[in-house]
Amino acid sequence: MKTRYRMIRRGNRGDTFYCVDAQTRKRTSLNTSDLKAARRIVEAKNQAEEQPAINRQLAKAYLSGTDNGIATRTWQEAMEALTNMKQAANKERWQSAAKDKAFALLLPRVIIDTSSELLLKVLQAGTVSTHVFLRRLHNFCVDMNWLPWPLIPKRQWPVIRFKDKRAITWDEHCRVIARERNPGRKAFYQLAWHLGASQSDLAHLQAEDVDWAARIICFVREKTRWRGQQPPQIRFGKEVEAILATLPKTGPLFPNLQNLQPGHRAKEFKKRCTGLGIHGVTLHSYRYAWAERALVAGYPERFAQLALGHNSKAVHRAYAKRAQVTLPPLEDYERNMIAAPVIPLPLPATG
Repeated sequence: MKTRYRMIRRGNRGDTFYCVDAQTRKRTSLNTSDLKAARRIVEAKNQAEEQPAINRQLAKAYLSGTDNGIATRTWQEAMEALTNMKQAANKERWQSAAKDKAFALLLPRVIIDTSSELLLKVLQAGTVSTHVFLRRLHNFCVDMNWLPWPLIPKRQWPVIRFKDKRAITWDEHCRVIARERNPGRKAFYQLAWHLGASQSDLAHLQAEDVDWAARIICFVREKTRWRGQQPPQIRFGKEVEAILATLPKTGPLFPNLQNLQPGHRAKEFKKRCTGLGIHGVTLHSYRYAWAERALVAGYPERFAQLALGHNSKAVHRAYAKRAQVTLPPLEDYERNMIAAPVIPLPLPATG
């Protein structure tokens, strides 16, 4: 291996020693006129430069015994492997994430040769979405043993700071409905308010998903369809019945919206809100609104989780955290208990 540093003499009497960097061509003084000391300093610099490279080559040699591709596997290959494991909408999200310009710094690099500084540069150049997907990709490589150790320890990852999200209010919803001239899109927003479904689930709703006899509407979540979960069956009232009566009786309820990409539906809604001076809400805000309304009304949490498709109580509570709940007075509860005391059941007779 060619050495990076060499020693030269400068000065009228040749008693000043300098170190020359072969890569940068820079010359720095060794601050000594002792030939032996100067040589030791230069040798130490070369050893410090060579040892990490030697250690890296040794590590690759050992790791290649269990993984032949570790010396050449790139982040692009890891991204493709992780994307292929996803389904439906999740797969589309990863395909979109791979096109992030911030990842252009990382994807061509060999995983085993990547430094933590490069990951930090990607984080600085990207957005919140970049941070989320990079962290998942990094953890995936560690779990697959494509990275022998984490490049960034768990506690040292920067904190993810999401934009503030809020629910759409009843007044804002009414203004959107009053301005909307397209009957199909108007019914779409109205059902989003009453059902709290995600825009993709609502757009793919079929007339066959409505049981008029039992007054039940049922839909499978696009995001978790591949998990085979039992879809929620939601009983609807007169307001939803009136909305459904205006929609097709067979096939998709929203044929025009079903074929649009989620981004196009979101952009159309944002355009409507901007024209009305409404800011800070998206189509997803209808789910926050439904969760908050359910909490205020005292709707059982387990039912609300089923309706929104949340397996985690923490996720559901995050949706409803801004709800303004007015607690009833305790004396009313005490008065009701006195008026209707609990009657204990008789104990079964023993033989």
